Amino acid sequence: MYKRVARTLITAAMFAAVSQLALANPTADSESKMNVVLLVVDDLGWSDLGYSGSDFYKTPHIDGLAKESLVFHQAYAAAPVCSPTRAAIMTGKSPARLDMTIWHEGAVQGGPTDRPLLPPPAVPNLPREEVTLAEHFRENGYLTAHLGKWHLGTAAFYPETQGFDLNIGGTFWGAPSTFFHPFAGKWNARDTQIRYVPGLKFGQPGDYLPDRLTDEAIEVIETAGNRPFFLNLWYYTVHSPIQAPKSLIDQYRALKPGRHHKDPTYAAMVTRMDHNVGRVLAKLDEMKLSDRTVVVFVSDNGGVDFDQRSILPTSNYPLRSGKGTLYEGGIRVPLLIRWPGAQSSETHELTTSQDLFNTFTEMLGAPVPKDDSENEGTSLTPLLRDANSQLPKRSLYWHFPHYYPRMTPASAIRAGDWKLIHYYEDDRRELYNLASDPGEQKELSKSHPSEANRLYVDLQQWRERVGANTPTRNPHAPREQPRPRG
Repeated sequence: MYKRVARTLITAAMFAAVSQLALANPTADSESKMNVVLLVVDDLGWSDLGYSGSDFYKTPHIDGLAKESLVFHQAYAAAPVCSPTRAAIMTGKSPARLDMTIWHEGAVQGGPTDRPLLPPPAVPNLPREEVTLAEHFRENGYLTAHLGKWHLGTAAFYPETQGFDLNIGGTFWGAPSTFFHPFAGKWNARDTQIRYVPGLKFGQPGDYLPDRLTDEAIEVIETAGNRPFFLNLWYYTVHSPIQAPKSLIDQYRALKPGRHHKDPTYAAMVTRMDHNVGRVLAKLDEMKLSDRTVVVFVSDNGGVDFDQRSILPTSNYPLRSGKGTLYEGGIRVPLLIRWPGAQSSETHELTTSQDLFNTFTEMLGAPVPKDDSENEGTSLTPLLRDANSQLPKRSLYWHFPHYYPRMTPASAIRAGDWKLIHYYEDDRRELYNLASDPGEQKELSKSHPSEANRLYVDLQQWRERVGANTPTRNPHAPREQPRPRG
């Protein structure tokens, strides 16, 4: 009881401090600076929204946001799993350059020792010497608040050490044990830790975590005063555990399943997330802040299309595979940017997570951090000014030297319409033309050897340039090995 009271008092003190920060030393041009709301959804698939083609999930608020935004049809996560992508968003650097190529727990525990390759060591915590988006915003007079999933390090690397004035919910865990109050417990029977969500005020039985995080986000908006704010709202959903309010699940159970999307519980999770996004947008409207607030909506990797249950959480169709793989279903993600003064439109230009760092820098007219020589993003503001414009020609790269249920260590490159995946176990190279085959069903390396070689050389040069660590042979690996299927 006393610990609960103490946590509540601490949270109240944090909000009081934020209120004081909002009022203290306002800059002369505070009102001319645009606010930024960065909404990152966990494990949301490319086709998990109404505007992107789902015939089952209801997402009216995000669909409405899409009508007011620049819709990116070929946006990519920096990695097929969570922590590396989040690190890329925060720094503008690729996971390979940061050596953050696997989620926090995976980096701490290391890889399997019974497979043909031994994955390289990975950095588990976002180094504090990296210049983060939050530090960048705070140095330019912004109130900075993080709410929700962090997954970028232990307590010494939590959001409040990385440039955020306020942290509610951010820990080194990738997901809570339950999305319902009190949001605490062991992840599974083998877990020795009690997972919890820090910073939340008193709740009551039945409270749903996305609702509570949105309550806190709304309070940040209300208490920011005249100070511009950077609201980093990273929802834990739609990551497992697959849970949602029963009343909403029952509504989906009464509906006819879609062709590819069928799970009523996952559908309810998506719709409840959409509801909370709508609440944030409504608060901006209510406070007359929409015309000076940039809203970005994005996912950290592809949707989860595998599970031990009888029904899969989701499907990324028409894309191949899902989270944890370098096929399109694992790395292509929804991305919307609503920029005040820009007309709604859509683009097929290639974008990646690192681009958000540069985009925020340019759109806000703030100086780029001095130590930006390793920044790998490209500003998207030319597209926001004119959706028909083109970004500088470039290749996109991925490096995932780890094992996953349906993936062996690999790297990938996309250059124009061509995409190559290089697998380390057998030096296999798969080539696809995404213009004619977005589902990656026709492997073309034998019929187009020159293209395969060109992309492989480009990929290898990039790996050397960023210092990407690669797997090594395991002399003790058993002869019989499972064959992942993507």
